[in-house]
Formats: sequence, structure tokens, C-alpha cells
Amino acid sequence: MIEFKVTGDYIPMIQLLKATNLVSTGGEAQIVVDEGEVTYNGEVDYRKRLKVKAGDVVEFRGETIKVI
Repeated sequence: MIEFKVTGDYIPMIQLLKATNLVSTGGEAQIVVDEGEVTYNGEVDYRKRLKVKAGDVVEFRGETIKVI
């Protein structure tokens, strides 16, 4: 599990995927979100600019990110 400390109120989903090094580019992040490869709090979410906040859990390709 990856614990990611958010600075500020939230981080957009595509920036979170890049910040945790699960994708290499913003374009790749947009594609994996579009294709439904990312779950947000247990459900597939297709919003690239989704505001991920402290307490949220994101899963992608077997990795779990807990936002703190």
C-alpha cells in the first residue's frame, strides 16, 4: 500500500497517479482513467479531474493508494 500525503484540500486523480509513479505521463493517466482501470473508494470512476481527498482510497493495477 502506498500512503500519499495530500497538501491542500485535494489532488486531481491524474496528478495522484503521476505523483505516486504508477504512470509516467499525464496522458497515460488520462487513458487508464478513461478505460476504467482505476477505482476510487471501491468503484470504477472515469473522472480525470476527480478531487481525491484525505481518507480516500484509489486502486490501480494491484496497487492501493491511501490518501492521508
